[in-house]
Amino acid sequence: MLDHDVRRSLRGLPTNLADTIARHLVATALLLDDDPAAALAHARAAADRVPRLPAVREAVGIAAYHAGEYAMALVELRAARRMDGSGHNLPLMADSERGLGRPERAIAYLRDPQAEELDPAARAEMLIVISGARRDLGQPEAAVVLLRDLATAKGAPAPWAPRLWYAYAEALLAAGRPEEAARWFTSAAAVDDNETDAAARAYEIVTGRPMPEDEGSEASVDSEVSGDSEASGDSEAAWGSEAVDSGELLDSVQALPEVIETAEVVEAADSANAGDSADPGDVAAAVVNPADSARGDSGEATERSPGPS
Repeated sequence: MLDHDVRRSLRGLPTNLADTIARHLVATALLLDDDPAAALAHARAAADRVPRLPAVREAVGIAAYHAGEYAMALVELRAARRMDGSGHNLPLMADSERGLGRPERAIAYLRDPQAEELDPAARAEMLIVISGARRDLGQPEAAVVLLRDLATAKGAPAPWAPRLWYAYAEALLAAGRPEEAARWFTSAAAVDDNETDAAARAYEIVTGRPMPEDEGSEASVDSEVSGDSEASGDSEAAWGSEAVDSGELLDSVQALPEVIETAEVVEAADSANAGDSADPGDVAAAVVNPADSARGDSGEATERSPGPS
């Protein structure tokens, strides 16, 4: 379950130690979404044993970020970058600055030379982060413009489309454009497999009341997005954490199976070109794509990203 480069970096360790580190790293990945505090405990246990491996320091940084420990995340991700020279974690570093209440420092990451070398997914994530930082600074129109070209690009939805469209809707809402925001929340809900509250956000904008639990489908939202709406306030998810018992931690590592079957991951990404609005015919049939109406943005961002966050 480990990346090839990570496995190769463990080959110089004694067999038993390499096996222990590998198990901690796998446990970190498996627990990251459901129990970030436990994931962080596993990553730190690995770092205590081999602090000079960049993959281990990166695991600590990523787990710390998910656990809301943003200062620790910055320290560890910077350490990993010094070791391997890679800038692929720049979006997490920028968002950690934002989590520490320093949006101006987050925006500065756009000027990092390696920001231009990010792959399409990371570039999209970077723009999502910087758009949020612009909103933090009270610059909602700049936040809209940062995401507009990528959000309205032609082609089938990329794997990161739900996050991108959700962030674009947030920016539109902050800019005082609730009807457009409702349409983009609806678009996000159509492709996010119920992993976000996009459908509920659209429903609340349109109706002015919270969505009933039994009306959670995007269809009920889609039927109302053409009506009058009022903007609702932003909602931010908060990470919680609990202390992890060291005995339970050791037991969970030893209990990891020797062989774990993994599902094949298929990534289909269309590289986004700035400019034209999306053609609804190019988008999956279930998606409500309000790209045409989103092209009426008036402001220009004071700083444009070198690539697609």
